Amino acid sequence: MPVAFSRTMRSVNADQSRTLLVSLFVIIVIGTAWIVWLLRAKVSVYAVSDGARLETAVTSQPIQSLYSGRITANYLALGRDVKRGDTLVELDTDQERLQFLEERTQDTSLTAEMSVLHGQIAAQRRALEEDQRAAATAGKENELRLHQAQSALAYGESELEVKSKLNKEGLLSHLELARARNELEKQNGELEGLRLEIERQHREQLSHAAERRSQIESLRREVARLAGSQTKQGATLDRLRSEMQLRRIVASIDGTVGEVASLRTGAVVSPGEQLGIIIPSGSLQVIAQFSPSIALGRVHEGQSARLRFDAFPWTQYGSLSATVTNVASEVRDGHVRVELRPAPGSGVPLRYGLTGVTEVEIEKITPVSLLLRMTGQLIAPEKAQSSPTTNGSSQSAGILR
Repeated sequence: MPVAFSRTMRSVNADQSRTLLVSLFVIIVIGTAWIVWLLRAKVSVYAVSDGARLETAVTSQPIQSLYSGRITANYLALGRDVKRGDTLVELDTDQERLQFLEERTQDTSLTAEMSVLHGQIAAQRRALEEDQRAAATAGKENELRLHQAQSALAYGESELEVKSKLNKEGLLSHLELARARNELEKQNGELEGLRLEIERQHREQLSHAAERRSQIESLRREVARLAGSQTKQGATLDRLRSEMQLRRIVASIDGTVGEVASLRTGAVVSPGEQLGIIIPSGSLQVIAQFSPSIALGRVHEGQSARLRFDAFPWTQYGSLSATVTNVASEVRDGHVRVELRPAPGSGVPLRYGLTGVTEVEIEKITPVSLLLRMTGQLIAPEKAQSSPTTNGSSQSAGILR
């Protein structure tokens, strides 16, 4: 019996030694693998956004009225596809239309009055040309009469000279000589009278031509005044036409009506009042808002990312893959804007306005480096709280998620 018990004890001790060796070997292998993983493996580090939203490349456009007025027609319908220029809402334009008709009537009256004045100017010009032609004809006639009178006077002077010689020689009586002198003085008086008549006619012609030119200039000034009034009238018509056009609210872009205010025909709207929103057509993009301490210098174009939607749990629908396309260089409202291009083939029905969270892969590091970084980030706030700054405030460090 003692011999059998001794053998049993040795067998048990041998089994325990083998189990210990196997356990020690397994522990060494696992430890070695874990150390190798800590030193050699690469894990992804993600920057997580504070919020994200699906939008289009073109910003949504509000539907607003520039004028106050009463709604006469409403074509707004939620989900309606519209093209740029489609009429959405019409406001009352009765007052502008009546004023437009009145101004257009005045414009027509001005046009007719200007037409009459142009006709009068043309008639005065024709009359002036006729007067000028008549004056030229009368001038030629007067030149001929003056030449004839001058010839007759020259003949009379020659005749008087001959008769004077004959009288001296006694061949002609003194009565005949006196009669010849009288005839010469009469011819001289007729010549002088003719010259005065020609001068008077010339002055009358000049005065008449000046009067007609003055009438033409007066008519021109009246036409210019009416033209100025017509120009002003045209500007008023254009303004009224523009106001009536602007009271017809149209779509500014192609898209879909995504929001509609509660409107009814007859309601009065105010200037700048938002009547709805048009969601533009086009491919969707992800607009994410990141904290500056996380995004600046870390998030850049070309990085891969994934988007998890609030309305669709990622455990059921998965996440949407995306690529960073643009990163803002300025901070706005405490965030950095990052634009991403979603990849096709998502299990989530993509719609404008879906919100979620974006995770951007910013780097790959070893687990030990990540462990050391997280340890440093945890220790840094404690040191900052225990060591006040010069101005009495404490320093804090952001934690990268």
